[in-house]
Amino acid sequence: MRNIPYQTDLCVVGGGMAGLCCAIAAARHGIKVILVQDRPVLGGNASSEIRMWIGGAHGKDNREGGIIEEIFLENFYQNPSLKYPIWDSVLYEKAKAEKNLTLLLNTSCLDAAMDGNRIVRIKAWQSNAESFHLISAAYFADCSGDSILAPLTGARYMYGREAKSEFGERIPPDIADKKTMGMSCLFQIRETDHKVDFIPPSWAYRYESDADLPYKDHCTDNNFWWIELGGEWDCIHDTDRCRDELLKICYGVWDHMKNRGDHGVDNWELEWIGFLPGKRESRRYVGKYIVTQNDVEAEGRFDDIVAYAGWSMDDHFPEGFYYTKGHPTIYHPAPQPWGLPLRCMISANIENLIFAGRNISVTHAALSSSRVMATCAILGQALGTAAACALKSGRTIENVDIGELQQTLMADDCYIPWHDREVPALTLRAQCSAEVIRNGKDRGDANLWTGNTGDCIEYEFDRDTHISEIRLVFDNDMNRAYHNMPCNYPLVQTKFKLPRTLIKEYRIEGEASDGERFSVRVDDNRQRLVRHFVNWKIKKIRFVPLATHGCEDFRLFDFEIK
Repeated sequence: MRNIPYQTDLCVVGGGMAGLCCAIAAARHGIKVILVQDRPVLGGNASSEIRMWIGGAHGKDNREGGIIEEIFLENFYQNPSLKYPIWDSVLYEKAKAEKNLTLLLNTSCLDAAMDGNRIVRIKAWQSNAESFHLISAAYFADCSGDSILAPLTGARYMYGREAKSEFGERIPPDIADKKTMGMSCLFQIRETDHKVDFIPPSWAYRYESDADLPYKDHCTDNNFWWIELGGEWDCIHDTDRCRDELLKICYGVWDHMKNRGDHGVDNWELEWIGFLPGKRESRRYVGKYIVTQNDVEAEGRFDDIVAYAGWSMDDHFPEGFYYTKGHPTIYHPAPQPWGLPLRCMISANIENLIFAGRNISVTHAALSSSRVMATCAILGQALGTAAACALKSGRTIENVDIGELQQTLMADDCYIPWHDREVPALTLRAQCSAEVIRNGKDRGDANLWTGNTGDCIEYEFDRDTHISEIRLVFDNDMNRAYHNMPCNYPLVQTKFKLPRTLIKEYRIEGEASDGERFSVRVDDNRQRLVRHFVNWKIKKIRFVPLATHGCEDFRLFDFEIK
């Protein structure tokens, strides 16, 4: 056995979408990061091991930006047929591309050393390398979902449903309990051009008629999220027990669809079934602030807002699959969007413990809206950025300059509701041929420049001016309806390519007063946010669009210089 010591700025535990975006954001902002993931792949519930598509805020123009959208667009580029092993590799590539990020896969956190209320070091076991990793860090970000650092450090946490009276909420039960939303094993099916038989395993459950599956839609266009259990058990310690029961249900449901009545699936076959349950709820940390249902309904207009949600308060019944009184969840309305504060990601009693994902400091009712993965991803990016700001400024994370943090996040294309992004002074100093592209608003039709072949956007200064950075934000079709990954594979599959609205080819041309010219040309853009770092001294600069990924006109939200 080997003991491998590390000293780093930030240790992120958990490589789901929250942990991945947290680690990438912190690394990009210049601090050293170690990402500890107990599985062989990244993505958590979105990975090939579980295969839940990524959901986020509802509402027009509310799609999450930043790193999560960057990942989506890269996946559409590399993986147009949306194969899960390729999706895994896109996530892996994003982590491995960061020089400040060390990735430890197949590595489970199993112990923590404390100095009073401060974490000194964690100990993690990498089974396939027979190695213990001893990681010391300034901050530890628990993005594990199950909050593994809570029992190891003595951090305060919540589990189950609060009583209505505890926070004055309407959704919870009258009496507090230890029940949660459950976990699901999903399965995927593929259509063929011929009839396919199915023989269920002997241990599968048998559902003779549709009456055995009340309120459970089992058509082909379904990801079978309602195959859910564990809310009445222990969603951490009973995970394998849940898996065993869920597999019996999964095979039974598919047997019912294939062999017990006409469900239109004669030519469909079972493509994949998940042996790792996807979790919705377990431990939730107690932070500097606990977000409640009342905060959700008041739109979460916190002074230290750094992210937002916008999914309904989707509260699954703890009985899951065995709830027979109606639909297995209640969609309580929630504002679109509503804000989340930095304080709900900072431990109330452990000095250097922070967290992002479904384990943030929220009540059960608020969790029912904040738990979806795109929300978790932007929470992770906000937390990683905040950790970097804290360490670089010498402040504690709860005392970072919130205004500076918010501006940094918005510059990185993280939308913060009710806040305006500051436009660089250099951009405002020049004359501009299209004012809309320097208004600091990077979404919404009213903030979109639209051009045709031969059109361009130009800035002109009164004298030669040095510029170091060019920022572009393209139209990525924020309101597209398709998911990042599929729930099934029909015979004729839609090739989910990059949004047609994205500009694919463009030039940026700079010109000095003496006629010296500078240029950048891009022939294969697939991103919404693009930055070019230059060292030009120019009097004029223009953006010239050349081609899109299919749209007839050219669309641009932002063209700024500094």
